[in-house]
Amino acid sequence: MTFSHDTALRGFASDNYSGVHPRILAAIERANGGHQISYGEDQYTEQLDALARELFGEQAAIFPVFNGTGANVTALQSLLPRWGAVICASSAHINVDENGAPERVGGFKLLQVDTPDGKLTPELIDQQAWGWGDEHRAQPLAVSITQATELGTLYTPEELKAITAHAHQLGMKVHLDGSRLSNAAASLGVQLRELTTDAGVDIVSLGGTKNGMLLGEGILTLRSELAADMKYLRKMNMQLGSKMRFISAQLIELYGTGLWRELAGHSNAMASKLAAAVQRIDDVELVYPTQANGVFAQLPTLVSDELRQHFRFYDWDRAAGQVRWMCSFDTTEADVDAFTAKLEELMGQFATA
Repeated sequence: MTFSHDTALRGFASDNYSGVHPRILAAIERANGGHQISYGEDQYTEQLDALARELFGEQAAIFPVFNGTGANVTALQSLLPRWGAVICASSAHINVDENGAPERVGGFKLLQVDTPDGKLTPELIDQQAWGWGDEHRAQPLAVSITQATELGTLYTPEELKAITAHAHQLGMKVHLDGSRLSNAAASLGVQLRELTTDAGVDIVSLGGTKNGMLLGEGILTLRSELAADMKYLRKMNMQLGSKMRFISAQLIELYGTGLWRELAGHSNAMASKLAAAVQRIDDVELVYPTQANGVFAQLPTLVSDELRQHFRFYDWDRAAGQVRWMCSFDTTEADVDAFTAKLEELMGQFATA
């Protein structure tokens, strides 16, 4: 039986909808010949370890995993005792998009903080950073920040340093959910290390799938003491790949060649083009600044429902008429032009209805 799909179909729902970059596919093909030792003892994973130290410092170690939820849960587990809790933005992916996995699989409590733009600050962290020594309260022992945030906003290196310094002073460690870290670094014009190691972050969920990979992420430990137990946690959480070389080969191609910046820079540029275009359409308003590869807008629900018949995308806050449009490494200018043309047409029809 032959299966196929319409390869001309385009959308703005998620950067997970895109295919695999040809260079990533080529890297998988190169890793495919012959036999390599399983469960991470292959030469590709060894090379990835060396690359992690080169990019993030000699104390760095990387552990390939299957997906982002597994990376987040396992990374945060490594920071906490059983009674530990994690402070995060209420809009954080670990809080709204991981179906209870942090609590049920990770076994730790999430302490949510409402933010105006998806970003934590030392002052916002202090809303939940209390109660140490009180056995009636889960102990706040870690902070999780997302870069870029779920609202598409970015932390500057200075903002990250302020958060990590404050958290460390209070005895807490800092996790960075970096599923779109490449987009943040490309937008800010900085190196990955400036947003992680140099900013004082303890552990990172290093993204890959949203930026051109087939599958796979990496747990990047930036404190040597965190690496010792990670191999046990990874296995316990069912994130240990037997044919790990194929995840490692992708991460090497993405982060070892500068491909990460090229692809993230392109998706960011397409989002900027989209944001500029829709702002010129009457009665379409941007909800948050477009700083990475996501555009958040407000428009009539009737229009968004009709537009979705032509281009797939998600509601962000349906009650408020807010939607999210994501651009990918393979989004083209023609895609953006077609999308905005249809949106403008439908808004015109709505205005005269």
